[in-house]
Amino acid sequence: MESLYDKLKEYSQKENYPFHMPGHKRNPESMNMENCGEFIDITEIHGFDNLHHSEGILRAAQERAARLFHVRETFYSINGSTGALLAAVSAAVKPGGRILIARNCHKAVYHAAAIRRLKVSYIYPQVEKTFGINGGISPEDVDKILDQQPEIEAVVITSPTYDGRVSHVKKIAEIVHTHKKVLIVDEAHGAHFSFSDQFPDSAVLSGADLVIQSLHKTLPSFTQTAVLHRNSERVNREKLQKFMEIYQSSSPSYLLMASMDSCICDLMEHGKEKFAAYVRLIQETRKKLSGLKRLHLITKTDVVNKAAVADMDISKFVISVKGVSITGKELSRLLRENYHLEMEMEAENYVLALSSVGDRKEGMDRLIHALLEIDSRLERKEKEYFYEFRRENSLMEIGEAMESPSERIPLLESQGEISGEFVYLYPPGIPLLVPGEKISLQFLRDMRRYKKLGFQLEGLSDFKNETIRVVKEGLET
Repeated sequence: MESLYDKLKEYSQKENYPFHMPGHKRNPESMNMENCGEFIDITEIHGFDNLHHSEGILRAAQERAARLFHVRETFYSINGSTGALLAAVSAAVKPGGRILIARNCHKAVYHAAAIRRLKVSYIYPQVEKTFGINGGISPEDVDKILDQQPEIEAVVITSPTYDGRVSHVKKIAEIVHTHKKVLIVDEAHGAHFSFSDQFPDSAVLSGADLVIQSLHKTLPSFTQTAVLHRNSERVNREKLQKFMEIYQSSSPSYLLMASMDSCICDLMEHGKEKFAAYVRLIQETRKKLSGLKRLHLITKTDVVNKAAVADMDISKFVISVKGVSITGKELSRLLRENYHLEMEMEAENYVLALSSVGDRKEGMDRLIHALLEIDSRLERKEKEYFYEFRRENSLMEIGEAMESPSERIPLLESQGEISGEFVYLYPPGIPLLVPGEKISLQFLRDMRRYKKLGFQLEGLSDFKNETIRVVKEGLET
């Protein structure tokens, strides 16, 4: 019988290189920790403080993080960005209140709305049609919606997006605050922004009230580690603390917290030189990949100042397959099987190679070689596709739909019904369909296309993706 530990150990000994999270990239030199195992896996014993009532070493660790990121206060989240997002939304909006959510937010934001029975309004990202990747959130759209719906208590946006697009956060913050509302920014993929001027400005410097960052995504820290930054007095500190305790284990892992503090301490001491070398490596890699003839490495010139995009994260290598004979999924398979390079995400029309300060030149050189070699063998083929969020008709609030009586019917026969479940592709975990939304013909066409291309839908309780739960009251006769 093969155990999970045995399988992990076997995989670690292969030559597979990770262009995916966690940010330490399985590179021992990127982490300032030794004996990462049973010898330091403890519980709340004397001298080691308590995360939920921190007065000693854990309080000092979180204060260190706040100083590093230049915020008022930082909370550790050992339940990743998910726990921090749940806490942020819960603390910022009263039960049953109204919230404005960017439709490309992570599923955790929707779960928070369901748990708190919030009334949800949506704002949609702008559409960049050239490469089929969604852009940013328009500040003017935010202003318009807040004018029309003054009962909204908080706004949640994702910046950067999974693909590295950054919205005009400073302008959005000014608008939100003019309306006397709270701005929450899911900056899970931007924890590294503060460490080089070659990266976009962090939301903590752009006026956001609450900012969530995943340390494990782009910094050398273990999976499931994140921070929640309180950057203003607009959200009550005690409420935030209470909800962080509710959404996290009462026995947080000291191994995870140690990796977070080790990451913070190392960045304080060596961050400047490490990030200088990392940025040089990114720039050298991008320069060499500019030689692609058929594949295309998306650059700032392609996206900035278009579709409400203020900036782009150069650490994310988004390789477009527009105009060539393969899909993003097929390119990802070639990189995995022929070159032992594992991508962070595969989409219909691109792949995403996620880099971090933990990367090595050897890995980047392998990526360059693989892409240039694949590129030389490809044929041109014009294809038309791009995805934008379908503006599904929301007929019920999320929590109401999830709690309503429902029944299971074939997915492909569900047009016109009210969904009782989420549907999303993971990664990135952005819902394509939300409970309470009317299931449209276009949504079903998209699902058929995704299944044909080999993508696995998630969120449905039927793992075979053949049926969906729909609200009984919404059934058409």
